[in-house]
Amino acid sequence: MKQVTLGLVNPKSPENVGAVLRAAGCYGADAIFYTGVRFDLARRFVTDTKRIAQQIPLVGVDDLFAAMPPGAVPVAVDLIEGAIPLPDYQHPHNAFYLFGPEDGTLGPEILRRCRDVVYVPTRGCMNLAASVNVLLYDRQAKAWRQTPSQG
Repeated sequence: MKQVTLGLVNPKSPENVGAVLRAAGCYGADAIFYTGVRFDLARRFVTDTKRIAQQIPLVGVDDLFAAMPPGAVPVAVDLIEGAIPLPDYQHPHNAFYLFGPEDGTLGPEILRRCRDVVYVPTRGCMNLAASVNVLLYDRQAKAWRQTPSQG
């Protein structure tokens, strides 16, 4: 069974989390977990205009890896040296994508626990919501290319 779960490390912006929720709804993510307290403090301002949080769980946790679904492959999404460019990446069927905060990186502890590290080739750093949208679109587009056409 294909499953997509997102992990957000200490997100700070309610607007970005709202946009992540919208992307999760558009591209069929199963759940979103987040760490840290910054989002909880700003949660009442979240911009979940499609009310996706009623359909897809958005859960605060202390440890993202403890929340990782059984059998999921942890994949870090970070703009660091040695990461795989997203156009070259083959997504696992059961993926747990981890994204860093808007104002930082994932850090060595999380990176060490991930099977893969991918990045979106850009001229600069994208915000959290943009990164989630691009990654989930890439996953969906590649899955569609692999599915034989019905005709």
